[in-house]
Order: sequence, then structure tokens, then C-alpha cells
Amino acid sequence: MTIRLEKMIPLPMLEQDTSGSEVWEADSLLLEQGKSYVAEASSGRGKTSLLSVIYGLRTDYQGVVFIDDRDLRSLSLKEWSSYRKNRLSFIFQGLELFEDLTALENIRLKNELTAYQTNDRILEMAGMLGIEPFLKRKAGILSFGQQQRVAIIRALCQPFNFLLADECFSHMDRENSLAAYQLIRQECEARRAGLILTSLNKTDLPDTLARLKL
Repeated sequence: MTIRLEKMIPLPMLEQDTSGSEVWEADSLLLEQGKSYVAEASSGRGKTSLLSVIYGLRTDYQGVVFIDDRDLRSLSLKEWSSYRKNRLSFIFQGLELFEDLTALENIRLKNELTAYQTNDRILEMAGMLGIEPFLKRKAGILSFGQQQRVAIIRALCQPFNFLLADECFSHMDRENSLAAYQLIRQECEARRAGLILTSLNKTDLPDTLARLKL
């Protein structure tokens, strides 16, 4: 699977200085499955917009975006539903957890759609991220860092060719960030999937990601 941006720029970015950007100033940008990318930039440079366009959450952009050879604007609602269920997964910056459900119930909601992960694997991932003791607590009373780890596991509980991760380590310390990154890499490598990660600041992660200058 490939994602190709042809002179794509969200309309709000047209009002900003984007000179030097490898994304907004590019005639063509190819993102390939099996590779990992990170966009590190300050607020307002379009990190969330980039992922939202690829995931089909916003259509207010110039240019064309292709998944393989399909123009995203040509996809029907049914096709988008299939893409989001089977080919694209998203770790939202806003997390989108159900606060009245437990952490485990939030994770299982996603997994029930595809039965992709076994219960043992879910518990194993929770153990890797240090949240297994909190799985029966309601998501709304967890710290934001704990909620981020729940959201990461939930996003891994479905098949995907690309994982989109929007500032998913922003409330974690270095130790937990590294553990979460290793889990994400492990899952992406097992599926030969691509990863597009955004970060508000320069990431303190192993230098295995291609940098996208926004």
C-alpha cells in the first residue's frame, strides 16, 4: 500500500508561510508501507491536518491524495468504512475514549470488530505498557498518560497497512514513550505496515524513522 500526495495542502495552510516544508511544498510525496515516518513540528504546522486528510476526516485541501491508485475523493462511505476497519488505524491526539467504560472495555470495543488480537495478546500489550493493573478502571479517571497507552493498544487491535499516530507520546515520560514506541514498531514490523507519527517536539526515539519536515 502506498499513500501519495500530489501538491496537496489543506486550505488553512495556504494562509501560512510553508516555505521549506517537505510536505506542503512538495510536488509529489510518496509514503510507502513498511517504512516509518515522523513529522516533528511546532503547533500550527499542520501535523494533525496531514493525518486527518489521509484518514478522510477532512476534505478541505488542494491537490490530490491517492491510496495506491485511488483518489481519496472518489471513495464511497462504504469504502472508507472498509479502509478504516482493515487498512488504516489512527491513534487520535484527542484519544476518543469512552470515559464511562473501563480501559479494557475501550480496547475490546475495537477488537470486537475484527477479533484481530487474542485476549492474551491484549493483556500482554497492557503489561508491556504498564497499564495492566488499571484495565478495570473507568477510562475517565485514568491519567492522560495512561489513557494514551489505552488508545495505543486499542489502535493495535485491528488489521492495518498504515498506522497514523498523532502526538501519541505527548503525556508520557521517556521510559513509557520508549516502551510504547517499541510496541508500535513490533506490531508494524509483524504486519509489514507503515507508520506515520507526529510529534510536537523533537522525538527522543531511536533514529529509525524518516523525517518529514513540515
